[in-house]
Amino acid sequence: MRTAHRTCPLCEAVCGLTLTIDDGGRVTGVRGDDADPFSKGFICPKGASLGRLDDDPDRLSGPLVRRDGEWHEVSWAEAFEAVERGLAPIPGPARALYLGNPNAHTMAGLLYGTPLARSLGTRQIYSASTADQMPKHVSAGLMFGHPLTIPVPDLDRTGYLLMLGANPLESNGSLCTAPDFPGRLKRLRARGGRLVVVDPRRTRTAALADEHVFIRPGTDAHLLMGIVHTLFAENLTDVRVPVSGLAELEAAARDFTAQACARVCGVPAELVTRLARELAAAPTAAVYSRMGASTVEFGTLTQWLVDAVNVLTGNLDRPGGAMFPRPAAEGPPRRKPYATGRWHSRVRGLPEANGELPVATLAEEIETPGEGRIRALVTVAGNPVLSAPNGTRLDAALAGLDFMVSVDPYLNETTRHAHVILPPPRVVQSAHYDFALLGLAVRDYARFSPPVVPLDDGRPAEAEIFARLAMIASGQGAGADPALLDELILDQMLRAAVAAPGSPVEGRDPAELRAMLTGATGPELRLDAMLRLGPYGDWGGRLPWGGNGSGEGMSLATLLDNPHGVDIGPLKPRLPALLATASKTVELAPGPILADVPRLREALGREAGGFVLIGRRHLRSNNSWMHNVAPLVGGTNRCTLQINPGDVARLGLGEHAVVRSAAGELTVRLEPTDTIMPGVVSLPHGWGHAGTAQLVAAKNAGVSANALTDESVVDPLSGNAVFNGVPVTLSPA
Repeated sequence: MRTAHRTCPLCEAVCGLTLTIDDGGRVTGVRGDDADPFSKGFICPKGASLGRLDDDPDRLSGPLVRRDGEWHEVSWAEAFEAVERGLAPIPGPARALYLGNPNAHTMAGLLYGTPLARSLGTRQIYSASTADQMPKHVSAGLMFGHPLTIPVPDLDRTGYLLMLGANPLESNGSLCTAPDFPGRLKRLRARGGRLVVVDPRRTRTAALADEHVFIRPGTDAHLLMGIVHTLFAENLTDVRVPVSGLAELEAAARDFTAQACARVCGVPAELVTRLARELAAAPTAAVYSRMGASTVEFGTLTQWLVDAVNVLTGNLDRPGGAMFPRPAAEGPPRRKPYATGRWHSRVRGLPEANGELPVATLAEEIETPGEGRIRALVTVAGNPVLSAPNGTRLDAALAGLDFMVSVDPYLNETTRHAHVILPPPRVVQSAHYDFALLGLAVRDYARFSPPVVPLDDGRPAEAEIFARLAMIASGQGAGADPALLDELILDQMLRAAVAAPGSPVEGRDPAELRAMLTGATGPELRLDAMLRLGPYGDWGGRLPWGGNGSGEGMSLATLLDNPHGVDIGPLKPRLPALLATASKTVELAPGPILADVPRLREALGREAGGFVLIGRRHLRSNNSWMHNVAPLVGGTNRCTLQINPGDVARLGLGEHAVVRSAAGELTVRLEPTDTIMPGVVSLPHGWGHAGTAQLVAAKNAGVSANALTDESVVDPLSGNAVFNGVPVTLSPA
């Protein structure tokens, strides 16, 4: 037996783990890493089950090729040759790429996703982002100039937290990296702070709060606009950062009185007004919103208003407010003003955002004949049949592809349509660094986890799988050396750094810098370069990072010498230097957003009525990819329809009900509970495993909520799918 330390890759909390590993390389025990300065030993049921996930007998051990409807396990060389045969005849515009949620939790997914997309020669790029968080990226891009400049609540110092559509006691946090989120909220209250949760359900997070506010699903933007109106009307604004568009924002909010907004969102007018006053009066405060208020028809407007309120109350970019992390491997600044809609989808004309098209249009782009129809699809760590809107339609569409290749450890609801499946190595066989999540952390921190168990002979690393796919897609063939891609990317990175005016390595020789890099693999070399060029690196700004006091710059060697992670310190103000807008100010009234406000204004006249469907998170689940781990399935982690008992009685429902929407219908087991407001029903996301080859998941199949979501309804600014506030009807089964 031996112990090893690594970051948990199963959600956004980046908790440190201590693993016990036997002589055969099998994980026999998992506990929280007490020496991790960020997570301090915290662990959740997902992390505790890492060994079971890593050792899942249903994981594919080698590549599969489908011939005449039958699966055959083949060698890696044969599998890549099959990919070349299937992909090469199909022109770039007829190819597509789908990147699933787990890509944000792997080094390879973050480092090679963009090169793979470019090598395919297509604009048909899709990801889980347009089923989740794209509204936040669009609002951040328009307000701050960069879609990754996302403020996070300074949880450890704030005195007042208003939370909308988020349930971190179940999700562990999202777009806000905070190990032990529950403990941080408890400490907020213990130091005299106040926590207010706005949610159509009395979630575990809401039950912990000082106050829970019920709200009609999809109307968070109206509540926030009512708060904005009150702040202006009562002269409660206290803007402390450079801004543009203040007068335009005030004008946009003029019609959204607390009384008018209350009629739509169901929050009493006096409560809307009180929330505005409390936010303005609190010594420190932050507004935080997540998926429940993002995957709605006004998702981008909601995310814009979250940060507008933080600005108006003087709480943006200051301790205790909403702040911007400074990660150790921070990318270069954006050079062009942010914009969306640089191209549009072929069939419905939906706009691009962040280089992606909405996943809501993927099925029709496969089905609809004509030039540019998707004929080949590459999926990486994604199961869009269960995660995309109207997954039933997408399931049928995938069957019509000429060729499909999937990088995935499972034969599941989506990959069953592939012609080739390339399974990545086990979790403990892969190195780990959280490029994306550390840029959203509530405290600056860095940690690198080298592989714990070596790869089997002949087994390619996940990075090599990506690189070989990119080489094949670019026409260099299945036999091309994947290391060439890493060297090309490194060379481009270093040449750009030495050519950038004001760069700390400006004018230096790229070959000299390349010779200084250390790392056993391409991803490690690239990480070393990013760390050295970063704000704490020995080529970069050399900001203090809390090391051994020597003042040395950070590098890969630094993190290898600190296996439990490095605490860089609390967040520090960064504006205005961080702003990348054309005006170099926070844009409070971007043109595309103001153009969408009339749609929000029109909704003031809506009459509430009928049932609406919302999603639900479980602590022991993350979308569809953990339902094959027995300890994580069962108990409260069930695929049931939560419904208010009064609605059950009024409709005369029994144990089951038929739920119908514009997209389809399901028969679902009911779970009556007074924790959900009348007129709202809740179904968890990512289920519907009937027919899968995953034995545990098939035994606990449940139903797919996305048989009910309508792919024709999206947030127009971001193209994000609408999963919350979906109109449905209920009848006895």
